[in-house]
Amino acid sequence: MQTDPSTPAGLDGSAAALPLLAAAELQDHLMTVTHDLDRLQRLLDDAGEALSTHFYSASGHAMALLRGSDGGPAADGLQQIMQDIAGAITALQFQDMATQLIAHTSQRLRNCSDQLARDTFGADDEDGAAIVEIAPLRPNPVTQDEMDAGSIELF
Repeated sequence: MQTDPSTPAGLDGSAAALPLLAAAELQDHLMTVTHDLDRLQRLLDDAGEALSTHFYSASGHAMALLRGSDGGPAADGLQQIMQDIAGAITALQFQDMATQLIAHTSQRLRNCSDQLARDTFGADDEDGAAIVEIAPLRPNPVTQDEMDAGSIELF
């Protein structure tokens, strides 16, 4: 049996192609995940913007009613509404944390995909060497894992 000098010892052409196919499939999966995370980030941004707009509008209307009230039981109810709206606005800071985590995760996945492409297909790329996106320096941009009023760390 003759062996091809360009094929690594003990591997025929079909066995050598398997890691390339697996690497290509893995890279496709990584890129699909990053696209899904980008879409999720846009959805969160849109929802956060809509919620902010509505909460600030409701807050303005409640303040106007509070200023026009005579200080009776309705004023107490409006005051409670204002506190609830303030709590909801604070909860919207979750959107900022989620956006940071999504961006961080997307960047890490792109870095993995780029490295995989460079290391596996680098010599086969007709456009030249693959550019590898720099991996995030910090392991995690958000240290929060729960959300209480006044305890949010934003970067």
